[in-house]
This record gives sequence, C-alpha cells and structure tokens, in this order.
Amino acid sequence: MSVRNDELAALFEEFANLLEAQDVEYKPRAYRQAAENIRAYPESVADLARRGGTDAVMGVNRVGDAIASKVVEYVETGEIEELEELRAALPVDMAALTSVEGVGPKTVGTLYDELGVRTLDDLETAARAGEISEVRGFGEKTEENILANLDFARRSHERKLLGQARPLADDIQRHFAGVAAVERSSVAGSLRRWKPTIGDVDLLVASDEPEAVVDAFTDWEDADSVIEAGPIKASVRSKGIRVDLRVVAPEEYGAALQHFTGSRDHNITVRDRAIERGLKVNEYGVFDVSDVDDPDSGQRVGERLACETEADVYAALDLPLIPPEMREDRGEVEAAAEGRLPDLIEEGDVRGELHLHTTWSDGRYSVREMVEAAAERGYDYVNVSDHATGPGMVGGVGLSDDELEEQLAEVREVGDDADIEVFAGVEANVGEDGSVSVGDDLLAELDCVIASPHSALDGDGTDRLIRAAEHPEVNVIGHPTGRMLNQRSGLDLDVPRLAAAAAEANTALEINSSPNRLDLSGGAVKLAVERGATVVVNTDAHSPSNYDLVRYGVHTARRGWAAADDVLNTWETDDVRAFLGR
Repeated sequence: MSVRNDELAALFEEFANLLEAQDVEYKPRAYRQAAENIRAYPESVADLARRGGTDAVMGVNRVGDAIASKVVEYVETGEIEELEELRAALPVDMAALTSVEGVGPKTVGTLYDELGVRTLDDLETAARAGEISEVRGFGEKTEENILANLDFARRSHERKLLGQARPLADDIQRHFAGVAAVERSSVAGSLRRWKPTIGDVDLLVASDEPEAVVDAFTDWEDADSVIEAGPIKASVRSKGIRVDLRVVAPEEYGAALQHFTGSRDHNITVRDRAIERGLKVNEYGVFDVSDVDDPDSGQRVGERLACETEADVYAALDLPLIPPEMREDRGEVEAAAEGRLPDLIEEGDVRGELHLHTTWSDGRYSVREMVEAAAERGYDYVNVSDHATGPGMVGGVGLSDDELEEQLAEVREVGDDADIEVFAGVEANVGEDGSVSVGDDLLAELDCVIASPHSALDGDGTDRLIRAAEHPEVNVIGHPTGRMLNQRSGLDLDVPRLAAAAAEANTALEINSSPNRLDLSGGAVKLAVERGATVVVNTDAHSPSNYDLVRYGVHTARRGWAAADDVLNTWETDDVRAFLGR
C-alpha cells in the first residue's frame, strides 16, 4: 500500500490534537511541526522509511527519533500503537468536533470528560439541553456559538478539500495508464470543475472491455475497501474518500464526459439549447430528433451525431468547447454562443511567486533556499513576504519593524546574487479598522506589500479591506475573506465594491492557492475581473514544494473566467515592477 506524505501528516496532526485534549504540554507543538514538514517534504517519506528506516526519516526537518520510529511503524504495519491507545482513551470524532469554529482539542477533551460528547450529534444535543453552559469554564456565549456553527461544520465535514481529492485522482489516473483495457480516462464531476470541496471522486473510462477495467480498479493498491462492483460501474474507498468509476463505450465517451462533469444547471442550459435545434443531448450522445419517430412508441429517436469527444458535443450545438471550470451556469453558454469566451489562464502562464515565507517567520527554508527553488522552477521573480507582527499572529511568528529592517538587508543581498528578480516585501496584518500593522516609512522601503486579515474574521469586512487597499504602499490584499475551507467561512465581502476600489488604487486581490483557502473563490474572481481589478495567483509558500500548489490557484482563476492578462504574476518582470511602483 502506498502512503502519501499528507496521510502521514494527518496522523501526526491527530496525535497532536489528542495529546492537547489531554493537556499534554510541548508534545503537541512538536507533532504539528513534524506534520508540516512531512507534508512539505519533496520526496516520499514512506519511501525514506522503507529504504533507510528511522535514521532516514530523521533527515526530515524537525522529525526526531520518536516521531521517525512511528513513521516506520505505520509504513510497516499500517497503524501506530500509541495513536491507537490515544484514540481508545479519547474515543471522539476529533476531526468533526474541531470543525466547529471555536471548538479546539482541549474543548473536545473537556466535553468528553464532563458530558460524554463524542460526535457532532452529541455536541448538538448537549448544547440544546443547556448542558455545555453549565460546564466550568464555559458559558452561554460558548453554547450559542456552537449551535450557530454546527450546520456549517456538518456540511464541511461531509466534503473533502480539493487538495485532498485531486492527488488521489492523479494516483488512480496513473494506475489506469498501465491498464491496457483503458482507452481514455478522466476525472469528472465537481473535481474536474476544480470546486474547492468535493463529495466523491468521479472517474470515467472509455473501454471495450469494461469488466477488465473494473477488475483493475478494484485491484488498485490504494483501494482500502470495495463498496460495490458491477459490469460497468464500481466504487471503492481510499484514504476516507469514496471513488466512483463508470466505464462507457468509446463512441459515447465525449457525451458521457460532458454529462458527468456537470454542473447540473449547466447541463440543463445545454439541453435547452439542444431542444431549440431539434436535438437531444444526454450521457449517450447528441441525437437528431427533428423529424424521426418510433412508430411503436411514438417517441422521436433520431440519429446519433458524432460525440466521441466533448468538442464534438458542443460543436453539434454550434458552440466552442466550454472549459470545465466555467460550467456553472453563470452565462458561459451565452458567452460561448456569442464568441465571448475568454482565453483562460494556463498553469504555464505563471512567471513568479509574490507571497512566500521563510525561516524569518513561519517558513521552513531560508530566503536563499526559497529564491533558488523559484529560479530552478523557471520563475522570473519572487517576493519575500514574511509575516509582520499583529493580531492573529500566534506563536511569535510575526516580525517587528526592526526585524523587518534586518531581513530587508538579507533579501537585498540574496537578490544581488540571484538570477531572478527578488522583491523585498512583507505580509502585514489588516486591523479591524483597516489599518496596516507596519510603519509607513518601512512600507515605503519595501517593494511588494501584502496586507491580509488574520483576526476578527467574521461579519462584513468590505470597508476594512477597502481602506487597506487604498493605502498608498499596499500592493496586494492577501486571502481577502480569511476563510479556511471546512473550518471557517471568513469575512463577508461586497466583492464588486472592493474590486472597484482595488482597481482604482492599483492594488491586486489575491487568489491564495493553498487548498485550505482558495481565497478569493472562483465566483469572487469573476466579479473582481468584471470590475477591472487585477488578481494575483499566490501559493503562500512556506517551502519549495508549496510552489506546486499554484495549480489550485490557477484553476480557481479559471473558475472566475480570468485570462492571463488579468493575473499580475503572469506579467513580465518590468510590468510587475511598474505595477508595484518600483
């Protein structure tokens, strides 16, 4: 069984939560740091364990002997004995309970000890009965907040992050690449539309040997269990995610892929357009039903038109191929019919990274290492933007103005030696009043200032962010809503107002590519671009491997109908420098 780095990281994050719930000191932080570094490690940590055992795993930053031995234990046996003991001692659904905003591991531990709360249902029952407010250290406000956030937690817990599901889908696609019976294959559904969260992973395969494909699918080494298997369909569970397979005849593949990609509303609009042309479109093809009837049933049956590819399906309706990310029934069919589809940004259009962190704050690599990794990637420029002090910065990771001055000297020195442009920047904090947590004189010395909200992340944040966007030294508003997918919904924003103000102030709005954020969302990007705002696709990288997250931001930009010209970091270096006013 293959073991991905994110799977190992999740285990040690669970370790940290269970230890924290039991008031263990120091260890939770060590486990969380180890989890972060395992997730970001550029090679398979499981392969390290297989090749070199504990000593090899200790080569991962901040992974000591105790944690390394647990990695080896999991790779060899599929479980960690100490983790199983912790789970038995605290038998709660930790992931679900901590998805309720304001409920952390210690709260979970207390509510289990005092009230026997194990699940979201238990939590709701206790809150509605007024039992939580009676627990020492809690109160009516806590109880009200739990009830207010339960529905969001339930919905979010049922869906998986795009960043969890997409690597799994990539793995099964690589598996299918070695299966002779597979002629063509693709992900479908919301995953193919790159929605930020998904329910299941949907796969579509074209083959004349469906049973052989189903057998290969259920034999996939990462399938933890087979839910069901039939002649042309099967479902398995892998890493806690349901994966559904459907096999179709090669001549039906294009129509099936269009149908099962969705969205439902997009498909309804497409079907309506087909009806207007005397056609019928479904998962089996596009049919001409204008003048052909079945004498027995009285139903029009008609001739199937070419539909081996999605382009064939749309062409039959006098439309160009509509990119999957746009298929949300937000006017894309009308735009396609009128020749107004934008030339969407591609991953290869991105020329640089304007939001990264180093060991000066909470990054895990030095300024020089992050710059060199960007150069090796082929980027033309980077912006070093470590955290400044301010509200929301936990654990002392933010830099004071004096420390930023010290860092500025190092960034300039690295930039003098680098083969790419190195901008000196900061990620400053946006206060509740829209103020920026770095002195104006220092901001004026920097090349690229990102201002991001990190605290008070509820309610309407529009005026607050507009004030920050209008600050003469601010260049980018970072992760504008402050949302964390499946954890908190973030600020409410009047995006058109913010976008108009940002466009006027020459301030870019960030699409943060972290799969935990994807902020701005695709819908917000569309509104921003329509108001003339410039957006920027950043990864918020804390290690070189995080640069790979750019694909999530690019596809989010595509969901927002963004062309390359709309995205700041697709521009050439001189144009970026001019936008920054440098």
